[in-house]
Amino acid sequence: MGARTKARRRAVDLLFEAESRGLNAGDLARDRVVTPVTPAPLNEYTVTAVTGVVAHWNDINDALTTYSQGWTLDRMPDVDRAILRLGTWEILFSDDVPDQVAVSEAVVLATELSTDESPKFVNGLLGRIVEVKPTLV
Repeated sequence: MGARTKARRRAVDLLFEAESRGLNAGDLARDRVVTPVTPAPLNEYTVTAVTGVVAHWNDINDALTTYSQGWTLDRMPDVDRAILRLGTWEILFSDDVPDQVAVSEAVVLATELSTDESPKFVNGLLGRIVEVKPTLV
């Protein structure tokens, strides 16, 4: 597993944990840099991704709500929301991640961490975000 893949997984973990605990994910990431809870420190990309998601929280949620076709954010599994937020941030706001890499990595995370139906849902929704990207940024 590559360093970026591991960093994405840690970012999803932090986004999921923060939402579950009612915390700001950016604050949680910064706290974990200062006081790590694992032997390995947080990867720089993990912190960048989490703070990027937080910085664009409303835009990301609006895009997901608009293009999820019949699924509200609240109805999605919590881990799917975290994966989709990260994937959407990479697609719309990260300049160094190709769109298809962001989608592919999100699908892998959904396969590993969520329900049997989640990879297809994540792929479809992020694929739609890629299609409409020119109208969103």
